Amino acid sequence: FRIDLIPGVAPVARAPYRLAPSEMKELSDQLQELTDKGFIRPSSSPWGAPVLFVKKKDGSFRMCIDYRELNKLTVKNRYPLLRIDDLFDQLQGSSIYSKIDLRSGYHQLRV
Repeated sequence: FRIDLIPGVAPVARAPYRLAPSEMKELSDQLQELTDKGFIRPSSSPWGAPVLFVKKKDGSFRMCIDYRELNKLTVKNRYPLLRIDDLFDQLQGSSIYSKIDLRSGYHQLRV
């Protein structure tokens, strides 16, 4: 998988958001875990996006990366995924359903 960019765009690197000391510790811990699992590796890319944390119901923190500036520079997909209400309409009359919950699903797609 790769992200197609608008031709000729310059790399964007946003300044990091200010994090509380507890968030800095959480960032360090999560980055180390992702590195240990082989999901991420050190990079010297000229691209950069700030990180923030959202508290989950169980009290743990979800690391989120603000890719809005990068998203502005991407070539949009002409054939995006179907609308969720159209997908639900296709389920009408079905009697067997499956639910898949991918833990850390975003880290399971190589970019």
